[in-house]
Amino acid sequence: MTDAPRRVLILDDEPMILMDLRFAAEDLDAEPVEARDVPGALAAIDGNAPDVAVLDVNLGRGATCAPVAERLHDLGVPFLLHTGDLHRQGELVAGLGAPVVPKPTPGPAVIRQALALLK
Repeated sequence: MTDAPRRVLILDDEPMILMDLRFAAEDLDAEPVEARDVPGALAAIDGNAPDVAVLDVNLGRGATCAPVAERLHDLGVPFLLHTGDLHRQGELVAGLGAPVVPKPTPGPAVIRQALALLK
């Protein structure tokens, strides 16, 4: 009997990045759970909490991943931040206390780093 695939929540408002990370997760035998905004991510978490998450910090229109990060933290779910906005979001990023993978980083490398949080 094999272990079930690890569920990876991927939160990003950019469709191409979301697609790249989804394909990378699938290629690494993980089950991607996608969200493009905070409400979608929170609904996914409440429906069936992921094992690990990759969160884009800046979600456009002033929205950030902070509410999702807080929910994951409360549930004990590890996550990393995948961002290209370190200069604008540095204080928020530091406050979330998670590993940071800068954009652009290839999707497989991002997903590998996320899965490594489970070991």
